[in-house]
Amino acid sequence: MEHFSHAWDALRATIAELPDEDFARPSGCTGWLVRDLVCHLVIDAQDVLITLATPAAAPPTRDAASYWTVSDTPPTGDDPLDALTVRLAAAYQDPGLLKFHLDDVGAAAGRAAALADPKAPVATQGEVLLVADYLTAYILEWTLHHLDLVAHLTDAPEPPAETLAAARALLERIAGDTFPAELSDTAVLLVGTGRRAPSEAEKRLLEPPTGARVRFPLSLG
Repeated sequence: MEHFSHAWDALRATIAELPDEDFARPSGCTGWLVRDLVCHLVIDAQDVLITLATPAAAPPTRDAASYWTVSDTPPTGDDPLDALTVRLAAAYQDPGLLKFHLDDVGAAAGRAAALADPKAPVATQGEVLLVADYLTAYILEWTLHHLDLVAHLTDAPEPPAETLAAARALLERIAGDTFPAELSDTAVLLVGTGRRAPSEAEKRLLEPPTGARVRFPLSLG
């Protein structure tokens, strides 16, 4: 729960300090500008609020790792929901309005997470998770999108070290294997999810000696 708050607070604070011109720059998400990514985060915050307000009577069907689905197909930006996000982001026109909406809904999502019972089951996307697992899954979401946000912004701060480490740990649980210790948390998250290609040195570290090492990249949905 603490890592969730740190990741979310750091991401929102970074967005709040962005100059307006940065909203028209590309993000690390294929086909999305920074403004599109921020609009997606508004929708994410709404999803957190909806889920935390949707108690479930059934036992959990997923945990923080199995919440994520792994696909062999990386996102292209052509998905209808992705296209809708782009249109919604363009409708804001003034980046200040987008910042305000994220701050408003995002702060509410953060408060709801802090007040939620970690052991309570909640329903989302046809599945049931404990609140603690649901919020842990979102540590990876926030951290990856923080890296997406600053991918082409040289002066914007990266995610906190502790949330990078927590996101890496969850990605390794999803993969069912560990990444080489020689790789930094940021490198693992970017290369492991296909956000950038590995360097030659990273390729050598990631080569599966017996087929047991993690296969990458992992396209998460």
